Amino acid sequence: MLNNDITLVSCPTCQTKTAWTKENPDRPFCSSRCKLIDLGAWASESYSIPQQTSEEDEIFSDDLNVDPNKSFL
Repeated sequence: MLNNDITLVSCPTCQTKTAWTKENPDRPFCSSRCKLIDLGAWASESYSIPQQTSEEDEIFSDDLNVDPNKSFL
């Protein structure tokens, strides 16, 4: 007995329901247009991954400041 159920997912860009199948090379997007819109948003830094700072980051953040009078050689 074959399972003919097709999984539908929402396109991350336009929210259109699209089939998650091998026939859709742009999955999870509904089209290559939506895929390019999403890529452009990442490239323009419209999306970002949140970062939590820790107490250790704050302690060592002074070490990251570059002194232009110091030589690295």
